[in-house]
Amino acid sequence: MNEGTKKSVYDLALDFKRRHRGGVVWRLKKHCAIIEKHLNPGEEVIFAFAGQKNVDFYDIFETCVVALTNKRLLLAQKRVIWGYIFSSITPDLYNDLQVHQGLLFGRVTVDTVKEEVIISNLPKSGVDEIETNITEFMMREKQKYKTREDNE
Repeated sequence: MNEGTKKSVYDLALDFKRRHRGGVVWRLKKHCAIIEKHLNPGEEVIFAFAGQKNVDFYDIFETCVVALTNKRLLLAQKRVIWGYIFSSITPDLYNDLQVHQGLLFGRVTVDTVKEEVIISNLPKSGVDEIETNITEFMMREKQKYKTREDNE
């Protein structure tokens, strides 16, 4: 994809939301702006979606955007009054991913070396796409880390 056709984080997240109806998302544009702010030079967003960064399906006020770039996984939440929360998960810190599909919503748990990140209230139809994109990227990138360790 060349520079003229590069989609913004908001466009990618909105595209996901339109294709997979049923998730609970608020203030999508504000959360995406935080991701855009923290992109490093040469970093390009491959995939983006939004959900609630919590365990409980009834807690609908913790919306965050998750963006997969060509280098890492980013999570951003714009607070209502002031400030924001931003997290970055690099492939070397990634352990695995779990998908939970319930009656109404789906949930994804990203296990890292330091913590578990839970994104809930996802549309059931979208959890397979989320799992495929994140897992494929992380498996490919982890192979690069193993090659570097072998060379040292």
